[in-house]
Amino acid sequence: MLTVKEIMSRPVVTVDMDARLSEIRDVFERERFHHVLVVDHDTVVGIISDRDLLKRLSPFAGNKLNERKQDENTLNLKAHQIMTRNPVAVGPDDSVQSAVDLILRHNFRSLPVVDERKRPVGILSWKDIIRWGSFHGVWRDHDEVEPTLFDLDGIEESEGGAWAA
Repeated sequence: MLTVKEIMSRPVVTVDMDARLSEIRDVFERERFHHVLVVDHDTVVGIISDRDLLKRLSPFAGNKLNERKQDENTLNLKAHQIMTRNPVAVGPDDSVQSAVDLILRHNFRSLPVVDERKRPVGILSWKDIIRWGSFHGVWRDHDEVEPTLFDLDGIEESEGGAWAA
């Protein structure tokens, strides 16, 4: 059985419940990922996506030429004001299949991975699942090997849609 800990992303980046949105925006820009876990005393209490952040921030926030006072105020909102509370989570020893079932059933883009005391140990995103499947050839037709983009260098597509050298 493939387990969550085998494919999850770690280390996971967390923020405190009182982190300002300006800080969270900086974390997203620096770390280049799409979700951050919110913790209270080392326990996961929420999750914030880059989409959650974008919905709450004014498009003028941080733009000194066009920023108004109300735009600046959105940067001072706190994590606990926009987070999804009590997110559905999985454990590191849970099966990837059960995690995939949760992601599909609830239309999630990621799941926090927590230990038995709800402390964060990782995060599992649909990208982690796709990356694992791609690396292990899950998406390939096993009867015939299709060329990848790297294999197609110097090869052009003909009118009929077939690839020719």
